[in-house]
Amino acid sequence: MKFTLSWLKDHLDTTASLDEICEVLNDIGLEVEGVEDRASRLKEFTLAKVTHAEKHPEADRLRVCKVETDEGEMQIICGAPNARAGITVVLAKPGSYIPGLDITIGVGKIRGIESYGMMASERELELSDEHDGIIELPSGEVGDRFVDWLAANDPSKVDPVIEIAITPNRQDALGVRGVARDLAARGLGTLKPLDDVSVPGQFPSPIGVSIDADTLDDCPHFTGRLIKGVKNGPSPQWLQDRLRAIGLRPISALVDVTNFFTYDQNRPLHVFDADKVTGNLRVHKAKGGETLVALDDKEYMFQPGQIAISDDEAVESIAGIMGGDPTGCTEETVNVFLESAYWDPIRTAFTGRDLKIHSDARYRFERGVDPDYTLPGLEAATQMILDLCGGEASEVVEAGAALNTARSYKLDTARVISLVGMEIPKEEQARILTALGFSATGSGDVLEVWVPSWRRDVQGEADLVEEVARIASLTKLEPQPLRRPKPGVPKAVLTPMQQRERVARRTVAALGYNECVTYSFIDKASAALFGGGTDDVMLENPISSEMSHMRPALLPGLLQAAARNQARGFMDLALFEVGAAFHGGEPTEQHLQVAGLLIGQSGPRDPHGSRRPVDLFDVKADVEAVLAAMGAPAKVQILRDGDGWWHPGRHGRICLGPKKTLGVFGELHPKVLAEMDVKGPAMAFTLFPEEIPMPRSAGASRGALDMADLQAVERDFAFVVDAGVEAVNLANAAAGADKKLIEDVRIFDEFTGERAEAQMGAGKKSVALSVRLQPRDKTLTEEEIEAVGAKIVEKVAKATGGVLRG
Repeated sequence: MKFTLSWLKDHLDTTASLDEICEVLNDIGLEVEGVEDRASRLKEFTLAKVTHAEKHPEADRLRVCKVETDEGEMQIICGAPNARAGITVVLAKPGSYIPGLDITIGVGKIRGIESYGMMASERELELSDEHDGIIELPSGEVGDRFVDWLAANDPSKVDPVIEIAITPNRQDALGVRGVARDLAARGLGTLKPLDDVSVPGQFPSPIGVSIDADTLDDCPHFTGRLIKGVKNGPSPQWLQDRLRAIGLRPISALVDVTNFFTYDQNRPLHVFDADKVTGNLRVHKAKGGETLVALDDKEYMFQPGQIAISDDEAVESIAGIMGGDPTGCTEETVNVFLESAYWDPIRTAFTGRDLKIHSDARYRFERGVDPDYTLPGLEAATQMILDLCGGEASEVVEAGAALNTARSYKLDTARVISLVGMEIPKEEQARILTALGFSATGSGDVLEVWVPSWRRDVQGEADLVEEVARIASLTKLEPQPLRRPKPGVPKAVLTPMQQRERVARRTVAALGYNECVTYSFIDKASAALFGGGTDDVMLENPISSEMSHMRPALLPGLLQAAARNQARGFMDLALFEVGAAFHGGEPTEQHLQVAGLLIGQSGPRDPHGSRRPVDLFDVKADVEAVLAAMGAPAKVQILRDGDGWWHPGRHGRICLGPKKTLGVFGELHPKVLAEMDVKGPAMAFTLFPEEIPMPRSAGASRGALDMADLQAVERDFAFVVDAGVEAVNLANAAAGADKKLIEDVRIFDEFTGERAEAQMGAGKKSVALSVRLQPRDKTLTEEEIEAVGAKIVEKVAKATGGVLRG
């Protein structure tokens, strides 16, 4: 939406500067997209007077002129035919930028004679297309600025042009008066009253109008009148200047009047050449197939249901969008039928979209114009046509009636203060709404607000609050700290489980894994591989066949992500995800998991040969780190009875007991990888944060550091056991010999193979343990150490059948 400053001041009585107006427009929601200050590009030009002019000795069409300037007399070579002594001209001195030529002039030599500047034409200064000669001014003193002379004698030439962005809900701001109304409500001036125009009809209109019964919803009101004896020619200069300033091309007085009202009052109009209209005009729905050559010289075909205006013979206009060329006005037009109607916004938008027509009329009607201004707009436009073109107006013909847009809403002024966060008195709220055209009455804190006909976007109390807030200016809003509901340190926002989830996510990421966020839905085949795919977790209306079931675990999604990455050449992967898995169809049948996946090599290639394939001990170390971060007990059991998607001999189930599983880690089964199209081997882990016991103390502080003041004792034991015995069973048995005294048991050696069997017998191996004893009360004697050692040997022998190696 474009308009000039002087056009705005036709509706707004204000002394505000251009910068102040732009600042307020931005503040009230009418964002200024640009300002074209045409005076700024002319500020370097001054007035000068030609005192002498003679023919150039080397060119017939050039003249050597002596020019009086504010810096003394200058010599300028000029080729304009009107260059002569005695005229006042516009001078461009060396170094001045000429906008019409896009050059910066300097001192030049033309045919051997130096020229110290230039006398400009209107086209060179982008004032008009006139370039037959240089500018001759009827008045002005030497040295005066040209912009000052224009401001006093021809202000339209330097009138700033403001362009604002209009949101879809502010259709009232598509007219200059609507913009002025908002500025006046802010207090930037006073809104000038509109003249109440009523043109009495001198004779009945020979052209009648009607609306078909099935079309009244799309065109509830249609008005018009005949104006005979007009003289259609160029519009006056002030009107042409305004239209040119906002980017419109002046066409003729009749057409320029309709364009003026489109931008001035947001009231699109149309004029028919009455002598080209056959019979009466009828508004109706098209049957489909009708054609019309519109004013843009393109032929359009109507689809069924689109609204058309027809005379007794053919379609003459696309309702609310564009008129037809056959009844368009020309310089020969002497009788004109002026139309002002209200068209349904939705129907107008559909028709314009289907026909691919973009016009100022469509842009406004599809957003909604003021239905109550249909007849007043006709009267005001009639008066302007009579003033500019002469003629005689008929009586108004009318079909339908103006829409009843009367509606009111309750506005709680105290709630406005609460929502906006600003202290806006009730009286100020009522003043703002009244200045915007609303009617606000009521007692107490509640106002009854009647909405004006031009604000179809206001549909409730929330919209009224918004109007008050934007005019009151949210830039005045002062930040206020939130009040605490209770004094003291506030409680934690996150629950303990949410905190545990956050710690797990950060820890795994710190270990070098990349987080994935996969869909909670997977295909049935993938779900079945991980114990799911049953009917109770099947979706009734899945997005696709590949998202038919709720996931039973996070690993299927990570494996699918790995397959996609491997297909694109990324073979070394470390992925993880934290989220819910589902073991049933009820809302409570889900559990939190932390899953990770390692595939490929441990790092990039290097000259030291440290690169190696990842193994289950990599994920075991990562699992231990994550469990420790989440607060899991340090002493756990590792069993090998995991689910079928784990490699049977290369995984471990971390437990606090046979039924309390904290997680599983290890290598995934090759059959699962083949089904998921993943190139293995692949190491993975799945942790269950909800299974980790909550700490007994809910406090944030740590307990006292418990350090023993007595020296620890370490003893090594080597046991000969069957080759199938797991080393961890020996460590667990040794740790249980004296739980109070034994602080740690570590496996530090395993002797297997043919050499071991040769020394210890077939099917045997040796496992070496290091046991750390930490006394608390007194230093251990040799007898006490020997007694604990005997218990360890007894426990290991009972649990595994192992004997001390000789």
